[in-house]
Amino acid sequence: MRFAFLIPPMLLLGACGHAEDKSDKAEVTVNADGDGGNVRITAGKDGGKVSIDGDHGSMSFKLPDFANIDVDSDFDIDGVKLYPGSKIASIDVNASDKGGADKATVRLGFTSPAAPAKAADWMAGEFTKKNIQVQRAGDTLRGTDKDGADFTISFEPAGETSKGEVRIVKS
Repeated sequence: MRFAFLIPPMLLLGACGHAEDKSDKAEVTVNADGDGGNVRITAGKDGGKVSIDGDHGSMSFKLPDFANIDVDSDFDIDGVKLYPGSKIASIDVNASDKGGADKATVRLGFTSPAAPAKAADWMAGEFTKKNIQVQRAGDTLRGTDKDGADFTISFEPAGETSKGEVRIVKS
């Protein structure tokens, strides 16, 4: 899985405000909890404004237009992307290294132009092509990526299309 653990959080935050039309940009939250303290970084659809809150204070600033990351096309799990035309709506990263335990949970909210069953069928087929086993319960897929992180991809109706969540847990 490339996206969740390899793109630095500040670049993810930069992706939120790089275009004039902010309506389709992902909202990003990064929570890091460690033996040396805690930090929460948030950015929304408001043109790249970033807030950082930590144990020793907080600050807020606007990022310059330095990143042109296409979050929708950069995301994949072992080479499997979301259903074609899907858009990432939110990103939430929670990480901790307290007591030597390295744990992280990444949640990606998304919309898809297909109905839940069609999008889940397509993604299940793509995982099969990559020899990645997934279990399916209704319109939810579960599996483990090649790095050992567990993932769940769930779809639910949103009119004739769907919305959903990717949840990746690494411990």
